[in-house]
Formats: sequence, C-alpha cells, structure tokens
Amino acid sequence: MKKVSDVVAYTLKEMKNYAKPGMTTKELDDFGASILKEFRANSAPFMTYKFPGWTCISVNHEFCHGIPSKNRILKEGDLINIDVSAELDGYWSDNGNSFVLGDDIHQHQNLVNASKEILQKAIHHIKGGVKIADVGFLMETEAKKRGYKVIKNLGGHGIGRSLHEQPDELLNYKNKFDQRRFKKNSVVAIETFISTSSTYTVELNDGWTMVGNKGGYMAQHEHTIVVTDGKPIILTEMNGVWN
Repeated sequence: MKKVSDVVAYTLKEMKNYAKPGMTTKELDDFGASILKEFRANSAPFMTYKFPGWTCISVNHEFCHGIPSKNRILKEGDLINIDVSAELDGYWSDNGNSFVLGDDIHQHQNLVNASKEILQKAIHHIKGGVKIADVGFLMETEAKKRGYKVIKNLGGHGIGRSLHEQPDELLNYKNKFDQRRFKKNSVVAIETFISTSSTYTVELNDGWTMVGNKGGYMAQHEHTIVVTDGKPIILTEMNGVWN
C-alpha cells in the first residue's frame, strides 16, 4: 500500500508543479500518465471504469471526474482539481488536490484553504472506534463555519485490493442512520467536497463530468490513510497537499 501510495502521491505532486497557463488538460494528463508508466502503475479510473483519461482533471465549474481534453486550455487563476488513483502489484491508492493556477485573480484560494484545513482536521480525528458519521458531522460543521457547503452525494471510501471497498460512502455530513465505526488497520481514502453554493453534483452529457446542482465551485482534497489506535498513517503524505 505504501509503494502504490508513494506513486500516486508523487504523480499528483508533479502534475500540479507541471501545470501552466496555456497548457491543455490532455497535455497535463499525458504527463501524469508518463509518470505512472515509469513506475509500471495502472490508472485506476481507466482500469476500473474505462474512464477516457489516465487521471481526472476538473477545471472551475467542473466539480470532479473531468475528462482530459486537447480543447481545454488552462488559464491563469483557474481552480483546478487533479485526482490520481492507480493500481500497482495488486494494491490500489487514491489522492486528490484542488489548487489555484498562478495568481488568485478569481478569489478561489479561501475555498481551497478551507478544504485543506477540513481534511486535516477530519483525518486527525479518525482512529479505530470513531463513528464514521461523527467525522462527516465535523466536516460539515467546519465548512459551515467558513461559509461553505458540503456535497452530499460524494464521499470517501475504503481502498486496498480494489479502488472502492467497504467502508463506502464516507460522507461529508452526518448521516444519523450510519452506525458504522472506523476499524483499526483498515485503509480508507478520506476526501473533502467543499462547495460555494451547491449541495449535490449532477452529471453532464459526457457521462463523466460532475458539476454542482446550483453551480458555483468546489474544492476537493484527498489522502489514503491507515486507521490506527492513535494518529492515522497518511500513506499519500508525499503529495504535499497541505504545503
């Protein structure tokens, strides 16, 4: 798990550093694909769902699952989300990062910062025996405190021998019917979905890209972690999303 997590974390970090105004999202995806190939890792969305790209790259009003395109040109101040997940030697890992490209001319940085901080708080609250719904409640409370909303139809998930495992639907709000608890030694991908105006995502006609039901913008940050009795082990720490 550590090996594949290092690969996805390194790929994500390098893609963020490589992204420049004037570049297409296809060029950025191809760059990510070349790193995965170098490590002999397989793109998880492509392997699992036949996604038309090696990584998901969403820009501005696209919330997630954006398809890399030679027609989508990155611009200064864009809000970009890159999600990299991969398989290596039968193990899977997942991580994501939203960031502002270049100067923050459209004032997206506060949203990005909120998402990062909420992920950090949530992860440091997780240990064996903690209720999954309580972490969701923490995420929603922290988002509201900062004037944001959470997306209710996206969530984190268990991961390991496949991309999505139990426990699934690790939501960003308190589901009072969810009595499950985090288990020691389980591996989960924890992710934030912090939004300016929408509470649900809807799929575009391309069959992949998700946008907000009420428009606006969304920031997502994601780490794959091992749940312990104390502080979680952050397997994808190398991605530097908190830097």
